[in-house]
Amino acid sequence: METNDYPALYRSADRSSNTEQHEYLSLLRTEYGLLIFAAILSMGFSEKSLYHVLYALVFVLAAAVLLFRAVRKPEQDWYRCRALAESIKTSTWRYMMRAEPFVDAPTVQVPRAEFRNFLAEILRANRHIGSGIADELAAEHQITPRMEEIRSLDLKARKKMYKEQRIDNQRKWYAKKSSDNRKASKIWVGATILVYIAATVTVLLRIAKPEWILLPTEPLIVLAASFIGWIQIKKFNELASAYALTAHEIGILQPRLDEINEEVSFSDFVNEAELAFSREHTQWVARQHQE
Repeated sequence: METNDYPALYRSADRSSNTEQHEYLSLLRTEYGLLIFAAILSMGFSEKSLYHVLYALVFVLAAAVLLFRAVRKPEQDWYRCRALAESIKTSTWRYMMRAEPFVDAPTVQVPRAEFRNFLAEILRANRHIGSGIADELAAEHQITPRMEEIRSLDLKARKKMYKEQRIDNQRKWYAKKSSDNRKASKIWVGATILVYIAATVTVLLRIAKPEWILLPTEPLIVLAASFIGWIQIKKFNELASAYALTAHEIGILQPRLDEINEEVSFSDFVNEAELAFSREHTQWVARQHQE
């Protein structure tokens, strides 16, 4: 399944989520950068008025960025759009696999109508973010030809499709994300320790070399605080553990698929698997709101 094979509403929400995430993290980086720059200026490289005006301006800019972020709240749209996108994605797979509540009916129009009603209902429930997801994709298919093509496959083909394109992909994704977050945690913790060591050295140098006036102790303190803040925001270790557990859960669930030979059992399996994916995402959103 390519991204363009999913409903237009999913693609729009997914795109908006990525945009809002980028904006939120960019604003945070800007704040940290301005504070570090202010700490560098605090070393007093000049006594000129223009220098101190620049120093004050940096704090004004940092406050402006903070105020903009507080009013704009891009992180809220990020979480909401991501929740919307993932809800649509999991229901899309249920529809394609003929799982509850989109099981076979006398005519294909029945599950189509149920899926359209689901999209309409979820859009109404997320009306507050409607402006963020209204774009050129609104005119495209909500039930794509690829979705219909996959739904029309026999049970054996759909099982193969679900295993390769959903189960295997999700397991690899969670395993990779777990590994990436553990590596990132080690890198950022290591960098923070190096900054601590550098700050300690500068403090000791003030004792050994009191004539050295321009020692970057304050900038290093702010840099360390920024690194710690970034580690807390990104939740590297927490996400690594959660993603690893989900990957193991999928691994335990996966062998059951080979034992399934009827539609009802396959429907139950798909719903159980999608519930596992949805549960991890729900927990992810909850973790973000704990900031």
